[in-house]
Amino acid sequence: MKSRKATLVIATTVALALGATACGGGDSKASGGKTTADAALTSVVNKSDKKGGTLTLDMSDVPDSLDPGNTYYGWVQNLSRLYSRPLTTFKPAAGKDGLEVVPDLAEGLGVPSDGAKTWTYKLKKGLKYDDGTPITSKDVKYGVERSNFAPEALSNGPTYFKAHLIDGDKYQGPYKDKNPNGISSIETPDDTTIVFKLKDAFADFDYLATFSQTAPVPAAKDKGAAYVQSIVSSGPYKFQSYEEGKGATLVRNPQWDPKTDPNRPALPDKIVAKFKINQVTIDNDLLADNLTVDVGGTGVAPQTQPKVLTDQKLKSRTDSSYAGATSYIGLNVNVAPFDNIHCRKAVQWGIDKASVQAAAGGAPKGDVASTLLPPTVNGYAKFNEYQTPGDKGDEAKARDELKQCNQPNGFATSLTARSDRPSEMAMATAVQASLKKIGVIADIKSFPAGKYFTNFAGNPQYVHDHKLGMLMTAWGADWPTGFGFLDQIVNGSAIKPSGGNNVQELNDPAINKALNDAIGNTDKGAREKAWGDIDKMVADNASAVPLIYRKNLLFRPESATNVTVTQAYLGMYDYLLMGSAK
Repeated sequence: MKSRKATLVIATTVALALGATACGGGDSKASGGKTTADAALTSVVNKSDKKGGTLTLDMSDVPDSLDPGNTYYGWVQNLSRLYSRPLTTFKPAAGKDGLEVVPDLAEGLGVPSDGAKTWTYKLKKGLKYDDGTPITSKDVKYGVERSNFAPEALSNGPTYFKAHLIDGDKYQGPYKDKNPNGISSIETPDDTTIVFKLKDAFADFDYLATFSQTAPVPAAKDKGAAYVQSIVSSGPYKFQSYEEGKGATLVRNPQWDPKTDPNRPALPDKIVAKFKINQVTIDNDLLADNLTVDVGGTGVAPQTQPKVLTDQKLKSRTDSSYAGATSYIGLNVNVAPFDNIHCRKAVQWGIDKASVQAAAGGAPKGDVASTLLPPTVNGYAKFNEYQTPGDKGDEAKARDELKQCNQPNGFATSLTARSDRPSEMAMATAVQASLKKIGVIADIKSFPAGKYFTNFAGNPQYVHDHKLGMLMTAWGADWPTGFGFLDQIVNGSAIKPSGGNNVQELNDPAINKALNDAIGNTDKGAREKAWGDIDKMVADNASAVPLIYRKNLLFRPESATNVTVTQAYLGMYDYLLMGSAK
């Protein structure tokens, strides 16, 4: 077995090679004060070490939560590193270097033992919260406990720790289980040591430790779901104000010690985030240099795209990045008629993916997809189980499947999408139009992004009660391996009462076992092959319809400094590095 460090570097190298090939633009550079399109894919644009100014961030809807233990949106994971520090993080750097996992709160990467079933981390010395109290390993343990084992209060995040820790299926969380020692499979023998004991080997654990769920939370300050109103900072910024649904202002944390934190330049004096801003308004403010960044990180709206791409001056300030993400439709296997595989296959054959790509904004917004795993993720295997001429669908094959599912004339269903995402709404309309040709009538139901998974598409009770058969979504890797991409969207253990991302409610024992077997395999080559095999198993099940491998057409205004794209966070800009000349 290779050492922990070697395994991580090799796994990352494959993903990097794929990402570099896919993204291109390797010779784009920023120099002499001028910029070129795609420069931020491989370099830091408008590089600066000047401190001061205000970083302004707008978002078209609201976050699922700014609580580090209760979020799953990639942009919040990216942003939260400014006020919360996990055990490890992705290196804030340009290009391929940004996929390297480096220590954050921890002194070094995890030390595996017992065949990678036990992982040990040592915290740096001198770490403090914004109130001056010391950060301890017990706070990291508590942060993991509250974020993974209390779905009644915190439902948005992933369930990796719950699924893999010893007795993770039995522990009821810190709000119900009043044992002050918490779960026994996370040990804190002293204030700087934390030990995770797992049921099976978990080769990707250093990646898992990058999640904001390993950010420390002092139990005495925790208020459950209300903690978001008074988050205790472990990073260079603390909350000056927070207004639910409207925005937040962060200022410097005087207790943060840069000597313990080589990852964060902490350039701006203030960070101002505003929510519920119309996407086209955000785009216009970016073009006018009245805004530093669209914090959602999904790129300009389809309405703005032609203006940006036809003006050479504006185009030179764009970065067309692969998001390491796939837009797809989940077909809920517990909502009729999608409990019948042939009805699912009818939709697979019936959708005109070329029209969906065009609706999203064409090639600048992504390539037509045939798999869930995108080409930039380690373990991707190229195949197309439902290939059609020109990706326009195959009406004859779709109608044959309709006959086999006893719906020869088609059927009616609902199709959900996020109302504040113009590109997703346009894609849903294209899906609706193409399915109408085979007699499948999809009624579009739109919901706000901030509560999309908590209250609607990721809430099985709501989905069943309202017969939501088709659910638009997009997914990027939690970390750049096949497991980091697939587990939370196809493993039955990821189905939750609220805030789930396995929107098709796929719970196939063979797929579940294949995922668990593969992540426990310390043979790197065997692990990589398994991810592609599992992706094909999902395709054969027909419960997810891949649409496009997403690209983000990002825009960087002149006043933005230290701008570079991070593939670790879905191809958006790295918020840890950014500054503002304003």
